[in-house]
Amino acid sequence: MVDEYDLRNTQSIEESVRHSDVVYNLIGRMYPTKNFDYEDVHVEGAERIAEAVSKYDVDRFIHVSSYNADSTSPSEFFRTKGRSEEVVRSIFPEATIVRPAPLFGFEDHLLHKLAGVTNLFTSNHMQERFWPVHVVDVGHALEAMLLDDSTASETFELYGPKNYSMAEIAELVDKEIIKHRRHVNVPKRILIPVARVLNKLLWWPTMSADEVEREFIDQKVDPSAKTFKDLGIEPAEISNLTYQYLQSYRSAAFYDQPPATEKEKREEKKFLHVIDDQ
Repeated sequence: MVDEYDLRNTQSIEESVRHSDVVYNLIGRMYPTKNFDYEDVHVEGAERIAEAVSKYDVDRFIHVSSYNADSTSPSEFFRTKGRSEEVVRSIFPEATIVRPAPLFGFEDHLLHKLAGVTNLFTSNHMQERFWPVHVVDVGHALEAMLLDDSTASETFELYGPKNYSMAEIAELVDKEIIKHRRHVNVPKRILIPVARVLNKLLWWPTMSADEVEREFIDQKVDPSAKTFKDLGIEPAEISNLTYQYLQSYRSAAFYDQPPATEKEKREEKKFLHVIDDQ
């Protein structure tokens, strides 16, 4: 049975967790809205959940945070994620903290965003770097934590095996969908105020000002945190799964064309492509 709850209603949260053996907090926002900002969701919401878990003496609490969670970050998203970890640990010291890297999979905000025609503007020439991680691997890791009590009180950083820039992933996407998506670089001092205005005027999610800020922050790995290796999981590499998730973006002429083989990928690296714009 699924219980309905309101993140601002303590009683509804308590009703949802009081008979639980394990509670996962997967609640988060990539962008603020008129009803919930980052502080409401990441800090105050996490605090209420942790208090309810502690009140009813739930055995395990697994709090999903974010890569780069840091209470001193210039990004409000990362800053509130860092504060949420501090709040959760102060209330429930045995909580397991999980920091996933940018996720890819069905209906993600990485591959599908790059493949879409509306993802036009960027502000850092797509040079931010990170280790993209498969959502299925993160799911397996969360399940493993459920079954392993030794993960209590630990912090896990879950990231993929290879570091990419956003531009490199965009290139992977273009090759897979056999189309070229244009990206226009706009200076940060211009794009941030434009993003703020659009976020207030439009009811559907666009680029938020904080997303622009995050474009200038590379993923940093905490060497003291545990990883997939400690859970016996080998994470998948994004280039091996782009066909599975992006085939639907191809035109009818190329829809059934199989993905490039490993041999074809190696052969392509032997050639230097020169484009004459004159």
